[in-house]
Amino acid sequence: MARTIEIMDTTLRDGEQTSGVSFTASEKLTLAKLLLEELKVDRIEIASARVSEGEFQAVKNITSWAAEANCIDKVEVLTFVDGGNSIDWMLKAGARVQNLLTKGSLNHLTHQLRKTPEEHFKAIEETIVQAKANGIATNVYLEDWSNGMRNSQDYVFQFLDFLTQQPIQRVLLPDTLGVLTPKETHQYISKIVARYPNSHFDFHGHNDYDLSVSNVMEALEAGCHGLHLTVNGMGERAGNAPLASTIAVINDFLPEIDTRVQESSLYKVSKLVSTFTGFGIPANKPIVGENVFTQTAGIHADGDNKNNLYFNDLLPERFGRKRQYALGKTSGKANILKNLQELGLTLNEDEVKKVTERIIELGDKKEKVTKEDLPYIISDVLDSSAFQQKVFIKSYVLTHAKGLKPSATLSIEIEGKIFEENAQGDGQFDAFITALKKIYKQIDRELPKLIDYAVRIPPGSNSDALCETMITWKTKKQDFVTTGLDSDQTVSAIKATEKMLNLI
Repeated sequence: MARTIEIMDTTLRDGEQTSGVSFTASEKLTLAKLLLEELKVDRIEIASARVSEGEFQAVKNITSWAAEANCIDKVEVLTFVDGGNSIDWMLKAGARVQNLLTKGSLNHLTHQLRKTPEEHFKAIEETIVQAKANGIATNVYLEDWSNGMRNSQDYVFQFLDFLTQQPIQRVLLPDTLGVLTPKETHQYISKIVARYPNSHFDFHGHNDYDLSVSNVMEALEAGCHGLHLTVNGMGERAGNAPLASTIAVINDFLPEIDTRVQESSLYKVSKLVSTFTGFGIPANKPIVGENVFTQTAGIHADGDNKNNLYFNDLLPERFGRKRQYALGKTSGKANILKNLQELGLTLNEDEVKKVTERIIELGDKKEKVTKEDLPYIISDVLDSSAFQQKVFIKSYVLTHAKGLKPSATLSIEIEGKIFEENAQGDGQFDAFITALKKIYKQIDRELPKLIDYAVRIPPGSNSDALCETMITWKTKKQDFVTTGLDSDQTVSAIKATEKMLNLI
């Protein structure tokens, strides 16, 4: 049978030590509820004692809710060996579980506290006794434990001999400086679990060498009983072991281990934390990044059509997500067809070829193409193929400077002959049209009148999106509309104008 391990999420405490990140009291309460009720982590560490009045109020809000929800024992606070000040703070805040910070290496003990082991142990014992007398349960952090195991193992075991005789619930083993290798993690935790079989040990990994998930795997293989994780891997310096990746790794590669965490809620919580903190999720971050379920190469989309050749066990549906097929210069026909299928659009072979060529052209210009852009591109490509081109806008220079009227210099080819002209206007496009009128006056042709001008971008797009400009023209006989597509609004209007010149 699989053994179930505890997951303690410390996003609200250790994750908040990410440089520039601070949750408001209401954000902390919202996340605390989401982590425990929907994501179903076993415990949450929400704050450090005595930090600020705002932190005190945040803890009080969470403990009030947790007491009513009958989960107050799942809410933990980092405390200090400080003569009972942290205990008093917890009592006022309504917290009932302390994670007591102590020194897990002789180096930290000697140079930071300037105490002997016996003096440190005595102060810890007094804090534990006081906590118990006030109805507060205790877990103990061995800060810098990883360096302690490397450089002062005798001290670590002396400390654990003492701790395992105290009325505490768990011993918390943090790789405080993120220095452990997977091999060391397995070696140290195996040794500790074997020596103290009746004690509960949590592993708390940091990601300074990008080894946190590997270290977590080795800690579990070595027999640890719980893990400390953060949403999006937030935390000091390079952050902590990330919650989403760790849960996926456990579910897929460690069948002998189980957790209560709901995979399907990982992405939702990740996005909310990113929104609250303003800390963006890297596009290539496993499980929760924007690109991790996106196939870019056309050969991959083709393979997915042929027995899902490029699928692995990380199916996006597990995390409430969908597989996507990127549009760009490496797109093939299969990518286009996947996106058309999702949009419910059908094109013939020749039309697909033209659309694919246009998307590759846009990709070469480093323009981002999205699924939402596709109907606009289709419209533009099919519209462009509806006429034989006789007029070519060869080049133009548009200028706009503060205090000066916008101007345009234009070179245009009409039935094989080149014309150049320049003009000023109320805007860059107006200057362009004025220069164009000068050229058409030379060849004794009249241009249609512009009667409507509209710009739109695909829903959900942003400032770098392709935009479509639709211009309505009026001649003596009829009104008609042309469209242009480009990431630059003025350029898209010029493209729409070029279509008009080939239709009149």
